Amino acid sequence: MKKNVVIGFLGTNLDAGKRRRWRPSVQITEHADFPISRLELIHSRRWSGLAEKIKSDIEATSPQTEVLLHCIEIRDPWDFEEMYGAMYDFARDYGFDEEREEYHIHLTTGTHVAQICWFLLTEARHVPAKLLQSSPPRGDDDLAGSIQVVDLDLSKYNALQQRFDLVAKEYNTLLKGGIDTRNEAFNAMIDRMEVVISNSDAPLLLMGPTGTGKSDLAARLYELKLQRRRIKGRLVHVNCSTLRGERAMSTLFGHRRQAIPGAGADRRGLLQEADGGVLFLDEIDELGLDEQAIILHAIETGKYFPLGADYEVSSRFHLIAGASQDLAKMVAAGKFRADLFARLNLWTFALPALRDRPEDIAPNITFELARVEKLLGNSITFNADAQSTYQNFATDPGTLWPGNFRDLGASIQRMCTLAPRGRITQSMVETEIATISTIWHHANQDPDLQLITKHLGAKAAEIDEFDRVQLAAVIRVCKQSASVSAAGRRLFAASRAAKTSKNDADRLRKYLDRFGLDWASCQ
Repeated sequence: MKKNVVIGFLGTNLDAGKRRRWRPSVQITEHADFPISRLELIHSRRWSGLAEKIKSDIEATSPQTEVLLHCIEIRDPWDFEEMYGAMYDFARDYGFDEEREEYHIHLTTGTHVAQICWFLLTEARHVPAKLLQSSPPRGDDDLAGSIQVVDLDLSKYNALQQRFDLVAKEYNTLLKGGIDTRNEAFNAMIDRMEVVISNSDAPLLLMGPTGTGKSDLAARLYELKLQRRRIKGRLVHVNCSTLRGERAMSTLFGHRRQAIPGAGADRRGLLQEADGGVLFLDEIDELGLDEQAIILHAIETGKYFPLGADYEVSSRFHLIAGASQDLAKMVAAGKFRADLFARLNLWTFALPALRDRPEDIAPNITFELARVEKLLGNSITFNADAQSTYQNFATDPGTLWPGNFRDLGASIQRMCTLAPRGRITQSMVETEIATISTIWHHANQDPDLQLITKHLGAKAAEIDEFDRVQLAAVIRVCKQSASVSAAGRRLFAASRAAKTSKNDADRLRKYLDRFGLDWASCQ
């Protein structure tokens, strides 16, 4: 068995025994069920005499206990900084042997400041010990009194662990907006994010295509930090895509009125508005290189120069950045500062597109219904067949949702607005599917499809995407060539060099014929 070692301060009042016979540093060694192998007693030089007397009394009543005295000079035992520093140095130099000894900190003696320091050092494992509290006897029969051991290893307390798990679940629900998400990758990302945001104030980078919920998630992260009391200020949301040139500098960092022609007064700037809170730089990939440099300086030092100012102002904020483009590629292209990217890249979370989370579409439809109900003030539901049709469309791999959750929210709102009786019918869903498909067709049409549609009309939609790219390239070569032979020579130059091509013009005519085209139609 490990030997029990107790560390504590000399009690200058209690151990002196002036008011009562019970002396905690002496009586703690007299418990038969808690044998103490060694007592480490800390005292100042002023109380060396009392310390020697306590040691002598313990050796007389408990000869099995070794008493070691440590003289540590502390000018003001109520000065937290001095007390913590002295105790930290003691712990650092002690030389704990956890394989052979079990350590306990005696909290009964010493000032309240010392007790707080013991707790902090023990909780942080600078002192690998349990806490020990001794109490005076309640009667004359038990002169030794009682002792109570407190282990700060919270993982050993099942009830506490369950409460921690419940709180973590509540925080996760907050970050997910109350939506019962089922995608394992997304849920794992939220779990990790909750741990990071609860324990770190380092910058956070949210990556993902437009409409994946970066702004909403940033607001929830701010709310969580507010609940965890890690911030006191407000959330300042900045859309960097709207900032250009001098206006960007003034908006972000503020200005002195003499720096801007026509300015009637100084301007604080959004960084100063975010002091003590969260600054969310949405679309940070749209921010200019000069602004990026000042943002980096502000993150690292908490200071920056407003426009026209000859002195720095301070602002401490937690930065959350959102980006739709790949910042690593932008760094390689010289469009984003490598040092700022390195600073942001400590905690990066990639938000998946809606089409990559098909199992989460159903709960998000329910969430959007509830949101629109509050907006319109009506209770709205799907008919059973309508719900089945819409959900099949929404989860179909061919439904790409280019605007992600924005597209889904807009679609649900359209149907709810057109359902004055509170029922979304099958015909309404069919109309909505046609509407949203048309919107995507026009808004997201690629140049290849536009070119092919110009020549084939509605038949272009029947061509696979794989063939679409090749056909568009062939049509462009035909437009640029003087003759079918010249176009064939250009298109089949590699096979001609390998002597596998015999009649380039004929090959081109046959290829075009597959799609109902000829040389003339491509001109």
